[in-house]
Amino acid sequence: MATATAMATATAMAMARVTILAGHYGSGKTNLAVNLSLALRRKRPRVAIADLDIVNPYYRTMDAKDWLMGAGIDVIASSLALSNLDAPSLNAAAARIFDDPGLSAIADVGGDDRGALALGRYAARLGAPDCRILFVFNPYRPRTATAGDALAVLREIEAAGHFAFTGIANNANLGPITTAGDVLASLPVAGELSRLSGLPIALTSLKSDLAPALEGKADNIFPMEIIKKPEWII
Repeated sequence: MATATAMATATAMAMARVTILAGHYGSGKTNLAVNLSLALRRKRPRVAIADLDIVNPYYRTMDAKDWLMGAGIDVIASSLALSNLDAPSLNAAAARIFDDPGLSAIADVGGDDRGALALGRYAARLGAPDCRILFVFNPYRPRTATAGDALAVLREIEAAGHFAFTGIANNANLGPITTAGDVLASLPVAGELSRLSGLPIALTSLKSDLAPALEGKADNIFPMEIIKKPEWII
């Protein structure tokens, strides 16, 4: 169950009607997107999660469409966005997250600069005041182990997608074995990335059981659950 801190963070995220998550492949964008959409749904009557991931063939929000819709979250994705397809085409329905002013949305974009190409068709809308774009940062991935390396990936994504990030989501994790020490060790690196990029730390996501150990030590803590691909999905 989400804590009061998580709810407060979700409320802050909801200040932007559309929140787009982009970052390095394997940084945990999809898990974060699902958790944010679930928290946002507790605050907003109409919430959607848009699957714009054209890179990752293993786990996409489309895989859990029935489950998410059961939670009251609309799933916007290409009809071909299934895990057994390597390069799904994007459905024009994704434009709904920009066209429908009554809809709050979290968008999950594919990894690195290749994934950011999916945003090209929406480039003119990404600078809208009701849209924020977060760079999902995980220093425990090879290409983003240092602030300098992460900044290079950040700039590559911006160039490919023709947009500018508005904040950083520190999603430092090693999957289920992540410890509070792992998250604490990431804070100086995330802080340096913030300094180099000029972007604020919009949230620090972590497993909910680690939240007590990080309270007061990290900015904008967002406790969440690790949501694996359900075994019942074929």
